[in-house]
Amino acid sequence: MHIDQFWNVIESARAAAVGAGKPFDEALVDRLATCPKRDILEYQERFDEVHDALYRWDVWAAAYVIGGGCSDDSFMDFRAGLISLGREWYERAAACPDSLADHRAVVDASSAYRDEALFYEEVNYAAGEAFERITAGGEDFYQAWDRFRLERLPSEESDGDMGEDFDFDDPKEMHRRLPRLAALYLRANAA
Repeated sequence: MHIDQFWNVIESARAAAVGAGKPFDEALVDRLATCPKRDILEYQERFDEVHDALYRWDVWAAAYVIGGGCSDDSFMDFRAGLISLGREWYERAAACPDSLADHRAVVDASSAYRDEALFYEEVNYAAGEAFERITAGGEDFYQAWDRFRLERLPSEESDGDMGEDFDFDDPKEMHRRLPRLAALYLRANAA
């Protein structure tokens, strides 16, 4: 599955979710469940790539500000949430995490003092749920995923460059690095 096909799956699930009035993760599972097993595995491969590309300190800092803190597990959910927003928002956030200050869900959450905006755990598991649905539980997704990955050309897996680490609990540093998000969420600690 090419990256454009991946984003088409995301966008079609987003449209279906709005049209049916259902949560995005359910629409995504429904959409993936119309695909052959191999396509679901290829979707997971692309998902992991775009998910891993966001594993950076600046994106984690944005999650930390928006979520009022952010553990390793929560950061996984935040990155899945960014993917669920679609390609345009994903690319905006990847280029400049502070641009999330323009997203309606982030603005609304800041004014309501809610810390769950953009954290979307269920999106991480959509491929597995779709795979189980089409195999009626007769084939384990994770075993199929392991076999799929082994048949791919060996890749040089790297930890990637997360960028410069900095103190998320330092309001001045957060205002310097993420001025717009900090202005929304760290009002009491303004620099």
